Amino acid sequence: MKILQLGKFYPIKGGVEKVMYDLVLGLSQRMIHCDMLCASEKKTEQEEIIEFNPFSKLFIEPSIIELAKTKISIRLISKLKKIAQRYDIIHIHHPDPMSALALFISGYKGKVILHWHSDILAQKKLLLLYKPLQNWLLKRADLILATSPNYIECSEDLKKYKSKCDVLPIGIEDISLYSDVAALKKIKEKYKNKKIVFSLGRLVNYKGFEYLINAADYLNDDYVILIGGEGPLKSNLQDLINKKNLSSKVELLGYLDDANLYAYYNACDLFCLSSIEKTEAFAIVQIEAMAFGKPVVATRIYGSGVPWVNEDGYSGFNVTPRNSKEIGLTILKTLQNQETYDKYSSNARKRYLENFSINIMIENCVKFYNVLEKSSH
Repeated sequence: MKILQLGKFYPIKGGVEKVMYDLVLGLSQRMIHCDMLCASEKKTEQEEIIEFNPFSKLFIEPSIIELAKTKISIRLISKLKKIAQRYDIIHIHHPDPMSALALFISGYKGKVILHWHSDILAQKKLLLLYKPLQNWLLKRADLILATSPNYIECSEDLKKYKSKCDVLPIGIEDISLYSDVAALKKIKEKYKNKKIVFSLGRLVNYKGFEYLINAADYLNDDYVILIGGEGPLKSNLQDLINKKNLSSKVELLGYLDDANLYAYYNACDLFCLSSIEKTEAFAIVQIEAMAFGKPVVATRIYGSGVPWVNEDGYSGFNVTPRNSKEIGLTILKTLQNQETYDKYSSNARKRYLENFSINIMIENCVKFYNVLEKSSH
């Protein structure tokens, strides 16, 4: 069985690319032939080929320009046309109009898996242009994989195709094994005797960080909210913290490298996801926190996988989006009683191990491939 992962650019910048990379490595380590084809992130002249191991290659094709977060690569189209027929299954990751166009032109006759990471929500004009191609892709796919059952139920785009949809939740490696002891000690010393609420993400509107900052009004001085990440709203959020005199209770940490990030996950008592829009389709940060056994307070975003990932009343709680009071009071409810806190903490770790580990994702993916391959004989 030979698989081709087709999707966004390399090197890895976001969740979709990371899922592709993890699948390629995980499958090839299980001696399943799995290659990856994508466009380069930077403008280049030459194709680059990286051999991961004897069962896996990465083809990076030159891109000429970026339009609406899509790398335009003519060479990606010609490369796919040349190599497509070598593969039993092409596993295409959406949203990525360039890959969809390449698949359309390639004339590929084999099985297609469409991995539906999210609807296109932000780029409305792009969607108008892309819609006919997207509809072709949905019809062409033999199997559509969503990252949560919520997305299958609520996505307008997937409605007509529910009969060929299934769920493949994102899985990650156990990052709790990599926590830096010195970095952890430093954080614990700095916030001695404080209950730490950690959050992480790009400082952009849909993350709803202002509602988390305002939730500090409902927490006493024993609590501190730490927000990791960079983004265009950084100065606005800092202004809000200053204006409300919350600098002793809320801190923006800026960019965190992996060592420090894992230390903050380890040091915190609870993780909070305050996102307000369906643009937040899954939120891998939740399962990263769960890997460390941290309860999660997340938002109940309609149609998103977020409230499914965090099982309400089990691994934490889900609250109404844009409701600072509910966020604050739910943080208190989760952290005030040690016995119930320990239960949520243990459940969070269990939920990660049983549903969101990288091995489970890869094993389930192999099952889908096997079913599809059998159906072609």
